[in-house]
Amino acid sequence: MGEVFAGRYELIDPIGRGGAGAVWRAWDHRRRRYVAAKVLQQSDAHTLLRFVREQALRIDHPHVLAPASWAADDDQVLFTMDLVAGGSLAHVIGDYGPLPPRYVCTLLDQLLSGLATVHAEGVVHRDIKPANILMEATGTGRPHLRLSDFGISMRKGEPRLTETNFVVGTPGYFAPEQLLGAEPDFTADLYAVGLVALYLLHGTRPDSQALVEHFLTHGTPPAPATVPEPLWQVLAGLLQPDPQARFRTATGARKALNAAAEMLPEPEGGEEPVEIFDQLGPLPAGFGPDGPVARPVQDAAPPAPPAPHPAPAHTAPAPHTAPVPHTAPVAATAPVPQAYQEPYGEQPQNPYRQPVPGPSETGSFHLPPPVAHPVPPFDPAVPPTQPQQHVSTHPYTAQPVQVPDRRQEAPGRRPGPPPKVAVPVLLLALVSLAVGFWALTQV
Repeated sequence: MGEVFAGRYELIDPIGRGGAGAVWRAWDHRRRRYVAAKVLQQSDAHTLLRFVREQALRIDHPHVLAPASWAADDDQVLFTMDLVAGGSLAHVIGDYGPLPPRYVCTLLDQLLSGLATVHAEGVVHRDIKPANILMEATGTGRPHLRLSDFGISMRKGEPRLTETNFVVGTPGYFAPEQLLGAEPDFTADLYAVGLVALYLLHGTRPDSQALVEHFLTHGTPPAPATVPEPLWQVLAGLLQPDPQARFRTATGARKALNAAAEMLPEPEGGEEPVEIFDQLGPLPAGFGPDGPVARPVQDAAPPAPPAPHPAPAHTAPAPHTAPVPHTAPVAATAPVPQAYQEPYGEQPQNPYRQPVPGPSETGSFHLPPPVAHPVPPFDPAVPPTQPQQHVSTHPYTAQPVQVPDRRQEAPGRRPGPPPKVAVPVLLLALVSLAVGFWALTQV
Protein backbone atom coordinates (compact mmCIF):
# COMPACT_ATOMS: atom_id res chain seq x y z
CA MET A 1 0.00 0.00 0.00
CA GLY A 2 1.09 3.61 -0.50
CA GLU A 3 2.30 6.03 2.14
CA VAL A 4 -0.43 8.11 3.82
CA PHE A 5 0.39 11.83 3.78
CA ALA A 6 -0.82 13.91 6.75
CA GLY A 7 -3.15 11.08 7.75
CA ARG A 8 -5.43 11.71 4.76
CA TYR A 9 -3.87 11.36 1.29
CA GLU A 10 -2.49 7.96 0.27
CA LEU A 11 0.02 8.40 -2.55
CA ILE A 12 -0.35 5.62 -5.12
CA ASP A 13 1.75 6.16 -8.26
CA PRO A 14 3.37 9.14 -10.05
CA ILE A 15 1.49 10.45 -13.08
CA GLY A 16 3.46 13.60 -13.98
CA ARG A 17 6.29 15.91 -13.08
CA GLY A 18 6.62 19.68 -13.24
CA GLY A 19 9.24 22.28 -12.49
CA ALA A 20 8.39 22.54 -8.79
CA GLY A 21 7.14 19.08 -7.90
CA ALA A 22 5.81 15.68 -8.89
CA VAL A 23 2.12 14.88 -9.43
CA TRP A 24 0.78 11.66 -7.90
CA ARG A 25 -2.46 9.77 -8.12
CA ALA A 26 -3.70 9.66 -4.54
CA TRP A 27 -6.66 8.39 -2.53
CA ASP A 28 -8.43 10.91 -0.29
CA HIS A 29 -9.45 8.94 2.81
CA ARG A 30 -11.75 11.74 4.01
CA ARG A 31 -13.75 12.31 0.82
CA ARG A 32 -13.35 8.72 -0.40
CA ARG A 33 -12.24 9.54 -3.94
CA TYR A 34 -9.15 9.62 -6.14
CA VAL A 35 -7.38 12.96 -6.57
CA ALA A 36 -4.22 14.33 -8.14
CA ALA A 37 -1.65 15.43 -5.53
CA LYS A 38 1.21 17.77 -6.40
CA VAL A 39 4.06 17.20 -3.94
CA LEU A 40 6.53 20.04 -3.59
CA GLN A 41 10.08 18.76 -4.10
CA GLN A 42 12.00 21.77 -2.81
CA SER A 43 11.58 23.68 0.42
CA ASP A 44 13.47 26.92 -0.14
CA ALA A 45 11.71 30.19 0.59
CA HIS A 46 11.29 31.14 -3.08
CA THR A 47 9.60 27.85 -4.01
CA LEU A 48 7.44 27.86 -0.89
CA LEU A 49 6.19 31.34 -1.72
CA ARG A 50 5.18 30.21 -5.21
CA PHE A 51 3.49 27.18 -3.66
CA VAL A 52 1.51 29.41 -1.31
CA ARG A 53 0.38 31.54 -4.23
CA GLU A 54 -0.67 28.52 -6.27
CA GLN A 55 -2.55 26.67 -3.52
CA ALA A 56 -4.34 29.87 -2.51
CA LEU A 57 -5.96 30.08 -5.95
CA ARG A 58 -9.61 29.01 -5.75
CA ILE A 59 -11.41 29.16 -9.12
CA ASP A 60 -14.51 27.06 -9.67
CA HIS A 61 -14.97 26.62 -13.42
CA PRO A 62 -15.53 23.46 -15.51
CA HIS A 63 -12.54 24.28 -17.73
CA VAL A 64 -10.10 25.32 -14.97
CA LEU A 65 -8.16 22.84 -12.85
CA ALA A 66 -7.28 24.82 -9.72
CA PRO A 67 -6.08 23.49 -6.34
CA ALA A 68 -8.86 22.20 -4.08
CA SER A 69 -7.05 21.56 -0.77
CA TRP A 70 -3.58 21.31 0.71
CA ALA A 71 -1.76 19.50 3.51
CA ALA A 72 1.62 19.53 5.24
CA ASP A 73 3.56 16.73 6.90
CA ASP A 74 6.81 17.70 8.65
CA ASP A 75 8.81 19.59 6.01
CA GLN A 76 6.79 18.34 3.02
CA VAL A 77 3.72 20.00 1.52
CA LEU A 78 1.23 19.12 -1.21
CA PHE A 79 -2.02 20.35 -2.67
CA THR A 80 -4.68 18.32 -4.42
CA MET A 81 -6.97 18.83 -7.41
CA ASP A 82 -9.37 16.80 -9.50
CA LEU A 83 -7.88 13.76 -11.22
CA VAL A 84 -7.95 14.23 -15.02
CA ALA A 85 -7.24 11.01 -16.91
CA GLY A 86 -7.12 11.97 -20.60
CA GLY A 87 -3.59 13.37 -20.70
CA SER A 88 -2.78 16.75 -22.25
CA LEU A 89 -3.15 18.31 -25.69
CA ALA A 90 0.39 17.14 -26.37
CA HIS A 91 -0.86 13.53 -26.03
CA VAL A 92 -3.72 14.22 -28.45
CA ILE A 93 -1.39 15.66 -31.10
CA GLY A 94 0.96 12.74 -30.55
CA ASP A 95 -1.90 10.33 -31.31
CA TYR A 96 -3.60 12.12 -34.23
CA GLY A 97 -1.35 14.90 -35.53
CA PRO A 98 -3.15 18.02 -36.88
CA LEU A 99 -6.74 18.27 -35.69
CA PRO A 100 -9.82 19.29 -37.74
CA PRO A 101 -10.61 23.04 -37.61
CA ARG A 102 -14.05 22.55 -36.03
CA TYR A 103 -12.56 20.36 -33.33
CA VAL A 104 -9.93 23.04 -32.68
CA CYS A 105 -12.65 25.70 -32.41
CA THR A 106 -14.38 23.64 -29.72
CA LEU A 107 -11.13 23.34 -27.75
CA LEU A 108 -10.31 27.05 -28.12
CA ASP A 109 -13.82 28.06 -27.01
CA GLN A 110 -13.42 26.06 -23.79
CA LEU A 111 -9.90 27.39 -23.22
CA LEU A 112 -10.97 31.01 -23.65
CA SER A 113 -13.99 30.41 -21.40
CA GLY A 114 -11.79 29.19 -18.56
CA LEU A 115 -9.19 31.89 -19.19
CA ALA A 116 -11.85 34.60 -18.99
CA THR A 117 -12.73 33.40 -15.47
CA VAL A 118 -9.06 33.34 -14.48
CA HIS A 119 -8.57 36.89 -15.75
CA ALA A 120 -11.73 38.00 -13.96
CA GLU A 121 -9.98 37.02 -10.72
CA GLY A 122 -7.08 39.31 -11.67
CA VAL A 123 -4.73 36.37 -12.31
CA VAL A 124 -2.28 36.14 -15.23
CA HIS A 125 -1.46 32.48 -15.99
CA ARG A 126 1.92 33.14 -17.71
CA ASP A 127 2.45 29.50 -18.79
CA ILE A 128 -0.25 28.52 -21.29
CA LYS A 129 1.03 25.67 -23.45
CA PRO A 130 -0.27 22.28 -24.67
CA ALA A 131 1.28 20.36 -21.77
CA ASN A 132 -0.68 22.47 -19.25
CA ILE A 133 -4.04 21.94 -20.96
CA LEU A 134 -5.42 18.62 -19.74
CA MET A 135 -8.20 16.52 -21.25
CA GLU A 136 -10.93 14.48 -19.65
CA ALA A 137 -11.13 10.91 -20.99
CA THR A 138 -14.35 11.43 -22.98
CA GLY A 139 -13.66 8.90 -25.73
CA THR A 140 -15.21 9.95 -29.06
CA GLY A 141 -17.70 12.29 -27.36
CA ARG A 142 -17.48 16.05 -27.02
CA PRO A 143 -13.99 16.99 -25.73
CA HIS A 144 -13.57 18.61 -22.32
CA LEU A 145 -10.34 20.42 -21.48
CA ARG A 146 -9.04 21.86 -18.19
CA LEU A 147 -6.47 24.66 -17.89
CA SER A 148 -3.99 23.64 -15.19
CA ASP A 149 -0.62 24.42 -13.56
CA PHE A 150 -0.78 27.85 -11.95
CA GLY A 151 2.72 27.50 -10.52
CA ILE A 152 4.06 30.76 -11.95
CA SER A 153 0.77 32.63 -12.19
CA MET A 154 0.39 35.92 -10.35
CA ARG A 155 -2.24 38.49 -9.63
CA LYS A 156 -1.82 41.85 -11.25
CA GLY A 157 -0.27 44.28 -8.81
CA GLU A 158 1.48 41.61 -6.71
CA PRO A 159 5.27 41.84 -6.36
CA ARG A 160 7.19 39.70 -8.83
CA LEU A 161 9.31 36.82 -7.56
CA THR A 162 11.81 36.91 -10.44
CA GLU A 163 14.82 39.20 -10.56
CA THR A 164 15.26 41.98 -13.05
CA ASN A 165 16.27 40.85 -16.55
CA PHE A 166 14.73 37.43 -15.98
CA VAL A 167 11.54 36.04 -17.46
CA VAL A 168 9.63 32.92 -16.45
CA GLY A 169 7.61 30.68 -18.72
CA THR A 170 8.16 28.17 -21.52
CA PRO A 171 10.38 29.10 -24.47
CA GLY A 172 8.36 29.23 -27.68
CA TYR A 173 5.21 30.53 -25.95
CA PHE A 174 6.48 33.93 -24.79
CA ALA A 175 4.75 37.07 -25.97
CA PRO A 176 7.18 39.58 -27.57
CA GLU A 177 6.66 42.11 -24.76
CA GLN A 178 7.63 39.48 -22.18
CA LEU A 179 11.05 39.17 -23.80
CA LEU A 180 11.40 42.94 -23.42
CA GLY A 181 10.74 42.78 -19.66
CA ALA A 182 7.18 44.10 -19.62
CA GLU A 183 4.95 43.44 -16.64
CA PRO A 184 2.73 40.32 -16.98
CA ASP A 185 -0.64 41.16 -18.53
CA PHE A 186 -3.73 39.36 -19.80
CA THR A 187 -2.77 39.99 -23.44
CA ALA A 188 0.36 37.84 -23.00
CA ASP A 189 -1.90 34.88 -22.14
CA LEU A 190 -3.99 35.55 -25.26
CA TYR A 191 -0.84 35.52 -27.42
CA ALA A 192 -0.01 32.07 -26.01
CA VAL A 193 -3.54 30.89 -26.86
CA GLY A 194 -2.90 31.85 -30.50
CA LEU A 195 0.32 29.80 -30.52
CA VAL A 196 -1.52 26.81 -29.02
CA ALA A 197 -4.14 27.10 -31.79
CA LEU A 198 -1.43 26.97 -34.49
CA TYR A 199 0.07 23.93 -32.76
CA LEU A 200 -3.29 22.12 -32.87
CA LEU A 201 -3.89 22.98 -36.52
CA HIS A 202 -0.37 22.14 -37.78
CA GLY A 203 0.61 19.34 -35.40
CA THR A 204 3.97 20.97 -34.63
CA ARG A 205 5.05 23.86 -32.44
CA PRO A 206 5.13 27.11 -34.43
CA ASP A 207 8.26 29.26 -34.73
CA SER A 208 7.14 32.25 -32.69
CA GLN A 209 10.24 34.30 -33.46
CA ALA A 210 9.84 33.92 -37.23
CA LEU A 211 6.13 34.67 -36.86
CA VAL A 212 6.85 37.96 -35.03
CA GLU A 213 9.42 39.00 -37.64
CA HIS A 214 6.93 38.28 -40.44
CA PHE A 215 4.21 40.33 -38.73
CA LEU A 216 6.59 43.24 -38.18
CA THR A 217 8.00 43.16 -41.72
CA HIS A 218 5.02 42.27 -43.92
CA GLY A 219 2.04 42.84 -41.67
CA THR A 220 -0.58 40.16 -41.15
CA PRO A 221 0.37 37.18 -43.37
CA PRO A 222 -2.23 35.33 -45.44
CA ALA A 223 -3.98 32.31 -44.01
CA PRO A 224 -1.98 29.06 -44.15
CA ALA A 225 -3.30 26.30 -46.41
CA THR A 226 -4.55 24.21 -43.48
CA VAL A 227 -6.36 27.07 -41.69
CA PRO A 228 -9.73 28.40 -42.95
CA GLU A 229 -9.80 32.14 -43.55
CA PRO A 230 -12.46 33.00 -40.90
CA LEU A 231 -10.51 31.13 -38.24
CA TRP A 232 -7.23 32.71 -39.34
CA GLN A 233 -8.62 36.21 -38.83
CA VAL A 234 -9.28 35.35 -35.19
CA LEU A 235 -5.83 33.80 -34.72
CA ALA A 236 -4.18 36.82 -36.34
CA GLY A 237 -5.91 39.02 -33.77
CA LEU A 238 -4.36 36.89 -31.02
CA LEU A 239 -0.86 36.81 -32.56
CA GLN A 240 -0.26 40.51 -33.16
CA PRO A 241 3.22 41.46 -31.85
CA ASP A 242 1.85 44.77 -30.54
CA PRO A 243 -0.25 44.04 -27.41
CA GLN A 244 -2.36 47.12 -28.19
CA ALA A 245 -3.41 45.56 -31.52
CA ARG A 246 -4.35 42.23 -29.92
CA PHE A 247 -7.65 41.14 -28.45
CA ARG A 248 -7.85 42.85 -25.09
CA THR A 249 -9.97 40.23 -23.32
CA ALA A 250 -10.58 36.50 -23.54
CA THR A 251 -14.32 37.17 -23.75
CA GLY A 252 -13.86 39.33 -26.86
CA ALA A 253 -11.69 36.69 -28.51
CA ARG A 254 -14.28 34.03 -27.69
CA LYS A 255 -17.09 35.99 -29.33
CA ALA A 256 -15.03 36.42 -32.50
CA LEU A 257 -14.19 32.70 -32.46
CA ASN A 258 -17.84 31.65 -32.22
CA ALA A 259 -18.71 33.87 -35.16
CA ALA A 260 -15.88 32.39 -37.22
CA ALA A 261 -16.88 28.80 -36.32
CA GLU A 262 -20.32 29.35 -37.86
CA MET A 263 -18.68 30.15 -41.20
CA LEU A 264 -16.50 27.02 -41.30
CA PRO A 265 -17.39 24.35 -43.88
CA GLU A 266 -19.10 21.22 -42.69
CA PRO A 267 -16.70 18.34 -41.85
CA GLU A 268 -16.22 15.66 -44.46
CA GLY A 269 -17.77 12.28 -43.84
CA GLY A 270 -14.47 10.38 -44.05
CA GLU A 271 -12.76 12.23 -41.17
CA GLU A 272 -11.49 10.00 -38.40
CA PRO A 273 -13.15 10.82 -35.07
CA VAL A 274 -10.80 12.05 -32.38
CA GLU A 275 -10.89 9.81 -29.31
CA ILE A 276 -9.49 10.93 -25.97
CA PHE A 277 -8.07 7.85 -24.27
CA ASP A 278 -7.42 7.20 -20.59
CA GLN A 279 -3.71 8.00 -20.28
CA LEU A 280 -3.33 7.04 -16.60
CA GLY A 281 -3.63 3.31 -17.05
CA PRO A 282 -5.02 0.79 -14.56
CA LEU A 283 -4.72 1.18 -10.82
CA PRO A 284 -1.85 -0.67 -9.14
CA ALA A 285 -2.53 -3.91 -7.31
CA GLY A 286 -4.22 -3.31 -3.99
CA PHE A 287 -6.48 -0.51 -5.25
CA GLY A 288 -9.91 -0.70 -6.84
CA PRO A 289 -12.50 1.74 -8.19
CA ASP A 290 -13.75 2.39 -4.65
CA GLY A 291 -10.33 2.84 -3.05
CA PRO A 292 -7.81 0.55 -1.37
CA VAL A 293 -8.71 -3.13 -1.40
CA ALA A 294 -8.94 -4.75 2.03
CA ARG A 295 -6.00 -6.99 2.76
CA PRO A 296 -7.07 -10.65 2.88
CA VAL A 297 -6.71 -12.52 6.17
CA GLN A 298 -4.22 -15.34 5.91
CA ASP A 299 -5.53 -18.76 7.03
CA ALA A 300 -3.83 -20.28 10.03
CA ALA A 301 -1.15 -22.87 9.27
CA PRO A 302 -2.38 -26.47 9.70
CA PRO A 303 -0.94 -28.38 12.66
CA ALA A 304 2.11 -30.56 12.13
CA PRO A 305 1.39 -34.26 11.40
CA PRO A 306 1.59 -36.50 14.49
CA ALA A 307 4.74 -38.55 15.00
CA PRO A 308 4.41 -42.23 13.98
CA HIS A 309 3.76 -44.75 16.80
CA PRO A 310 6.51 -47.28 17.55
CA ALA A 311 6.10 -50.71 16.03
CA PRO A 312 4.56 -53.43 18.30
CA ALA A 313 6.89 -55.95 19.89
CA HIS A 314 5.50 -59.03 18.08
CA THR A 315 6.20 -57.65 14.61
CA ALA A 316 9.11 -58.91 12.58
CA PRO A 317 12.29 -56.82 12.90
CA ALA A 318 12.82 -54.38 10.11
CA PRO A 319 15.77 -54.90 7.83
CA HIS A 320 18.90 -53.03 8.88
CA THR A 321 19.21 -49.63 7.23
CA ALA A 322 21.51 -46.68 7.68
CA PRO A 323 20.33 -44.26 10.40
CA VAL A 324 18.46 -41.25 9.14
CA PRO A 325 19.01 -37.95 11.01
CA HIS A 326 15.90 -36.74 12.78
CA THR A 327 14.34 -33.52 11.47
CA ALA A 328 11.42 -31.67 12.95
CA PRO A 329 8.32 -31.59 10.77
CA VAL A 330 7.79 -28.28 8.97
CA ALA A 331 4.31 -26.76 9.21
CA ALA A 332 2.74 -26.01 5.85
CA THR A 333 1.67 -22.43 5.23
CA ALA A 334 -1.36 -21.29 3.29
CA PRO A 335 -0.50 -20.06 -0.22
CA VAL A 336 -0.68 -16.28 -0.71
CA PRO A 337 -2.87 -15.16 -3.62
CA GLN A 338 -0.81 -13.78 -6.48
CA ALA A 339 -2.80 -10.54 -6.57
CA TYR A 340 -1.75 -9.67 -3.02
CA GLN A 341 1.91 -10.72 -3.05
CA GLU A 342 3.21 -7.50 -4.56
CA PRO A 343 1.38 -4.73 -2.65
CA TYR A 344 1.95 -6.30 0.75
CA GLY A 345 5.56 -7.25 0.26
CA GLU A 346 8.29 -4.66 0.52
CA GLN A 347 6.85 -1.27 1.35
CA PRO A 348 7.77 1.47 -1.14
CA GLN A 349 9.79 4.40 0.03
CA ASN A 350 8.03 7.47 1.29
CA PRO A 351 8.12 9.49 -1.50
CA TYR A 352 7.85 12.62 0.58
CA ARG A 353 10.38 12.40 2.70
CA GLN A 354 13.98 13.31 1.86
CA PRO A 355 16.60 10.59 2.41
CA VAL A 356 18.58 10.82 5.62
CA PRO A 357 21.87 12.63 4.92
CA GLY A 358 24.98 10.54 5.23
CA PRO A 359 27.99 11.36 7.42
CA SER A 360 29.82 13.07 4.56
CA GLU A 361 26.90 15.48 4.09
CA THR A 362 26.17 16.50 7.66
CA GLY A 363 29.39 15.77 9.51
CA SER A 364 27.60 13.63 12.08
CA PHE A 365 26.81 9.95 12.39
CA HIS A 366 24.62 7.61 14.34
CA LEU A 367 26.17 5.69 17.19
CA PRO A 368 25.71 1.90 16.99
CA PRO A 369 23.40 0.45 19.63
CA PRO A 370 24.94 -1.38 22.62
CA VAL A 371 25.51 -5.08 22.16
CA ALA A 372 23.15 -7.17 24.26
CA HIS A 373 24.93 -9.90 26.24
CA PRO A 374 22.93 -12.96 27.36
CA VAL A 375 22.51 -13.43 31.12
CA PRO A 376 22.77 -17.06 32.32
CA PRO A 377 19.76 -18.29 34.31
CA PHE A 378 20.12 -18.43 38.10
CA ASP A 379 20.11 -21.89 39.63
CA PRO A 380 19.83 -21.86 43.47
CA ALA A 381 20.99 -25.48 43.65
CA VAL A 382 24.41 -24.68 42.28
CA PRO A 383 26.54 -22.53 44.64
CA PRO A 384 28.55 -19.79 43.06
CA THR A 385 32.18 -20.70 42.62
CA GLN A 386 33.49 -17.20 42.04
CA PRO A 387 32.16 -13.66 42.03
CA GLN A 388 30.47 -12.64 38.80
CA GLN A 389 32.78 -10.64 36.61
CA HIS A 390 31.40 -7.51 34.99
CA VAL A 391 31.31 -7.66 31.19
CA SER A 392 32.88 -4.62 29.60
CA THR A 393 30.57 -2.31 27.70
CA HIS A 394 31.06 0.37 25.11
CA PRO A 395 32.84 3.50 26.30
CA TYR A 396 29.73 5.66 25.75
CA THR A 397 27.54 3.58 28.12
CA ALA A 398 27.30 4.10 31.87
CA GLN A 399 29.62 2.04 34.05
CA PRO A 400 27.96 -0.19 36.68
CA VAL A 401 28.13 0.73 40.34
CA GLN A 402 30.67 -1.39 42.16
CA VAL A 403 28.92 -3.15 45.10
CA PRO A 404 31.15 -4.81 47.72
CA ASP A 405 30.80 -8.55 47.99
CA ARG A 406 28.77 -9.34 51.09
CA ARG A 407 30.26 -12.81 51.21
CA GLN A 408 33.71 -11.51 52.09
CA GLU A 409 34.87 -12.23 55.71
CA ALA A 410 34.13 -9.43 58.23
CA PRO A 411 37.15 -7.69 59.82
CA GLY A 412 38.42 -9.20 63.22
CA ARG A 413 37.23 -7.94 66.68
CA ARG A 414 39.13 -7.38 69.97
CA PRO A 415 38.61 -10.06 72.70
CA GLY A 416 36.28 -9.29 75.61
CA PRO A 417 32.59 -9.05 76.48
CA PRO A 418 30.26 -7.10 74.27
CA PRO A 419 29.57 -3.46 75.19
CA LYS A 420 26.08 -4.16 76.55
CA VAL A 421 27.64 -6.36 79.27
CA ALA A 422 30.83 -4.43 79.98
CA VAL A 423 29.17 -1.06 80.64
CA PRO A 424 26.86 -2.20 83.53
CA VAL A 425 29.73 -4.12 85.15
CA LEU A 426 31.96 -1.05 85.11
CA LEU A 427 29.20 1.10 86.60
CA LEU A 428 28.63 -1.44 89.42
CA ALA A 429 32.35 -1.51 90.16
CA LEU A 430 32.50 2.26 90.44
CA VAL A 431 29.51 2.28 92.84
CA SER A 432 31.16 -0.43 94.99
CA LEU A 433 34.40 1.54 95.11
CA ALA A 434 32.59 4.67 96.20
CA VAL A 435 30.76 2.81 99.01
CA GLY A 436 34.06 1.37 100.22
CA PHE A 437 35.68 4.79 100.49
CA TRP A 438 32.62 6.13 102.37
CA ALA A 439 32.75 3.25 104.92
CA LEU A 440 36.42 3.90 105.61
CA THR A 441 35.76 7.52 106.39
CA GLN A 442 33.18 6.53 109.07
CA VAL A 443 35.59 4.41 111.21
